Amino acid sequence: MKALLVIAILITSSLFVKNSQAQGTAQLKFEQMDHNFGVIKEEGGPANFNFQFTNTGNVPLIIQHVEASCGCTTPEWSKEPILPGKGGFINVSYNPEQRPGVFNKSITVTSNAAKGIIVLTISGEVTPKTLLTNDLYPIDFGAARLSADELSFVRIKDHEVSSDTLKVFNPGTSPLTINFKIIPPHLNLKTIPSTIAPKGKGVIIVTFNAAKKQEYGFMTNRIYLGFNQKEQYKDAIKVSATIEEDFSKLSDEEIANAPRIELNCKIFDFKELAEGESASYTFILSNKGKKPLIIRSITASCGCTTAKPSSNVLAPGSTTDLKVTFDSQGKLGIQNKVLTVITNDPEHSTTLLHVIGTVKSKP
Repeated sequence: MKALLVIAILITSSLFVKNSQAQGTAQLKFEQMDHNFGVIKEEGGPANFNFQFTNTGNVPLIIQHVEASCGCTTPEWSKEPILPGKGGFINVSYNPEQRPGVFNKSITVTSNAAKGIIVLTISGEVTPKTLLTNDLYPIDFGAARLSADELSFVRIKDHEVSSDTLKVFNPGTSPLTINFKIIPPHLNLKTIPSTIAPKGKGVIIVTFNAAKKQEYGFMTNRIYLGFNQKEQYKDAIKVSATIEEDFSKLSDEEIANAPRIELNCKIFDFKELAEGESASYTFILSNKGKKPLIIRSITASCGCTTAKPSSNVLAPGSTTDLKVTFDSQGKLGIQNKVLTVITNDPEHSTTLLHVIGTVKSKP
């Protein structure tokens, strides 16, 4: 009888302990919830801080996930369960590179603790690094360093003349002169000063005269540079612009009587192609306006796509075929090619057509 009583007491005690554990909770207690790095240097590399915590609950604590509010902040944390009374860490690294100024970032900690989500914060201020010559002039052409090797005039009206500059540094010990090759009529380039002293600075002034181009839409030119009269033109800068027709002086009546472009659709979906196959589609382009519609230009985002209209001038009420062909040679995966159609429609001078689909490898 006594033996049965002892067994019953042991079973009851065991059930009580299991029930207590089932009802227990993990408790996540940090020594501090935020940290200020103070002033740090941009060139000083990542700054780190360890947020220490203790499990003050009565069941193991599991840190399920830690996520920072910015890619500049990288967290690491204790991956193993933390037993009651034991401690762990959330290590936070902040990268100040190219991030001068005041910062304030959050780190969200998700766990099985009673309070499932806790937010930590880091803050501070990054002092910008002193820019060196190589930072200010990153393009290295050997005899000269440039601030950039590309100059974009973005959008320019068909009658406008616009100028911009590229900065130049002479890293050598002798005077530097720059000469240019393959300059189209609509561009003018000159260096000021014409001779740049050793360790000296200058600028290349590029002038774009849209009236001399007499074309519309996006265009780009490569201008080759020679140094100190040497006939070695291996280095180049790129000059680009999108020339647009200027409709700003049209009256309300002229706009009402202007040409108006309309298409049957703007997307050609070829679905699927095996690599090397071609697909074609004919867009129907109409002039719904009251004056002749002129197709100024049609350009494709890729040489794999061609487009040719049956006619470049449409009388009011007329239509034309615009045949588009996509060549999948060398193209794999999802495709999205863009055709830019420039016309003299003042309200829709630029129309974008899309060629989409998927190119698969041959079986």
